[in-house]
Amino acid sequence: MVSHYPLRMCDHPTLNQRTTRACGLAVLFVLLILTATAQAQGRRKVIIDQDGAGPGGTDMQAIAALVNSPSTEVLGICVLTGDAWRDEEIQHTLRLLEILGRTDIPVLPGAVFPLLNSKAFVARWETIYGKVSYQGAWNYGRPTLHGPYDVPPLAEGTPTTKASAEAAAAFLVRTVRQFPHEVTVYAAGPMTDLALAIGLDPQFPELTKELVVMGGSIRPITDDPQFGPSARREFNFWMDPEATRMVLHARWPRVTLTTVDISVKTRMDTRLIGELARASTPGAQYLAKYAEASYLWDEIAAVAWLDPTLITRSRRLYVDVDVDHGAGYGETLAWAPGDEPGLGEQLVDVQEDLDRDRFYRMFVDLLSRASSH
Repeated sequence: MVSHYPLRMCDHPTLNQRTTRACGLAVLFVLLILTATAQAQGRRKVIIDQDGAGPGGTDMQAIAALVNSPSTEVLGICVLTGDAWRDEEIQHTLRLLEILGRTDIPVLPGAVFPLLNSKAFVARWETIYGKVSYQGAWNYGRPTLHGPYDVPPLAEGTPTTKASAEAAAAFLVRTVRQFPHEVTVYAAGPMTDLALAIGLDPQFPELTKELVVMGGSIRPITDDPQFGPSARREFNFWMDPEATRMVLHARWPRVTLTTVDISVKTRMDTRLIGELARASTPGAQYLAKYAEASYLWDEIAAVAWLDPTLITRSRRLYVDVDVDHGAGYGETLAWAPGDEPGLGEQLVDVQEDLDRDRFYRMFVDLLSRASSH
């Protein structure tokens, strides 16, 4: 008599192999998801609010440093008029993200004009108080100056991607409410977008994790004529002083300030450009090609946020901006604790010195590496 036993899975070699393989793939898939989730949770959430002049220079380099960092989750890039007009800057930013392979990051259109300040007002102001040598979009790129909504051909090529339809201020408010106390706002242009966000939602600043700013000038030690007679005039604060005041008087959990004082201690020289050019990544090749010999303004704010130990000396000060329409309009005001007027000024951490060589190494490494999602 032949007994009939039920066929077990292990008695069928082919089926057993397929099942084992499927189980192994399923486990691997789950592990990959868990690893990716853990990495994403470990990354520091940041919104970049930046003017985006290009194709090279401080704006593009700072954005690339933050995007390329493996420790960041860039939630969006808000672009507003500053060094150049907003619509042209948006195109440079979109093209940069294409070259970096990060078109997953949304680009949000920010403010085209300041709250009150204007090119016409500054022209009248200059007839009384003298010339302002650098005015960003209002005199940048002479003699090829163009209007606010004109976009000239881009040297690096026209992007195929488009900016978001959502306004920058709305995005800032929505995202910070989505991730309360988790989002760092990195601001390295005029303060207009942040002021508009505060107008939309007065709780916006206190719902962030912190604010990192490139702006202001207190007492720079330099022979640069741009900061001689007008040592306290810095472009980001000056272009929209009323917005700057709103931002500096808001209740952020923490504010870190990179000023002209520390920026002029750095330089994008031929050595750094040469190191970038030797890197093989498309982003490094692009940034080296269009690099400019200039101070590393925004890059210090970005890289020192990633690694605060780069800053060797800082100071807690009350900082504000002059909004009287007189000779000091737009200039930085600062007081030691106890000397402030007490009219709503907030204490900020003002960077004063840095480990320059280590900063240069980290800066070149960030711009040379391939960005990862």
